[in-house]
Amino acid sequence: MSNWQSFIKEYQNYLKLERGLSANTIENYSFDIEKLVLFLSNHNIDESPLAITEETIQQFIYETSAKVNARSQSRIISGLKSFFNYLVFEDYRTNTPMELIEVPKTGRKLPDTLSVEEIDKLIDAIDLSTLEGERNRAILETLYSCGLRVSELVTLKISDLFFEEGFVKITGKGNKQRFVPIGKTTEKYILLYKNQIRNQINIQKGHEDTLFLNRRGKQLTRAMIFTIIKDLALKTNLSKVISPHTFRHSFATHLLENGADLRSIQLMLGHESITTTEVYMHLDRKFLAEVLNNFHPRK
Repeated sequence: MSNWQSFIKEYQNYLKLERGLSANTIENYSFDIEKLVLFLSNHNIDESPLAITEETIQQFIYETSAKVNARSQSRIISGLKSFFNYLVFEDYRTNTPMELIEVPKTGRKLPDTLSVEEIDKLIDAIDLSTLEGERNRAILETLYSCGLRVSELVTLKISDLFFEEGFVKITGKGNKQRFVPIGKTTEKYILLYKNQIRNQINIQKGHEDTLFLNRRGKQLTRAMIFTIIKDLALKTNLSKVISPHTFRHSFATHLLENGADLRSIQLMLGHESITTTEVYMHLDRKFLAEVLNNFHPRK
């Protein structure tokens, strides 16, 4: 199976250098191919990426579909399609074994949105008597008030804070940078953490400029942010399934509901296409009707 690994490595380099994708996205793409490699190994099928047939892929998809939901299955298929399209693009193959494989139809599952009251309740549940408490409050306030992706939050640098100008500099997907406005309340909590808590930590080499640190003085992991949020949801008996992304989604939804225009929200979220913003924010028809009635000259 080493043959697979060399092609996967090449593909990862292509995604990074030519497509400009982030390490997280590349990891997700690779994960789907690794699942296929594991399947081949478990069934003693010795087919290289250049020789694998449509029948083998069908068998893999069929076996996988018993274990995952339609959305995950759909993601695996598109991940494999991308890999084999790359092999065709590079002239390693003349055709792709994914040609006739259909992606299952899935309803787009939209994340839950938290109300302002629910966000306040979660933040109020943080135990501020601990050093981590002050940090966690600053983290949640930043996630919600700036609409950040979790990967953007954990890599946020002190040198990215431009509080005098009222902005933070965010490095998003594909290393694209954007400036996001930050409110005075969030600034206050970040400064409180930075000046009173963070300076008590023994900061590890290479993490001197990282804003949010774990107790060992290193950058927090994405998993740690998920854990912090899950624990608070349990503590407040919140029935919704939430993650760091819920705060980003709520940030955008609340802005829209309060009259912000889509283009501004798109810029703040760092979406390349406004279509992503529209789909992602599940614009409900009732709200659009209100916009028309309020702003159109022929209402």
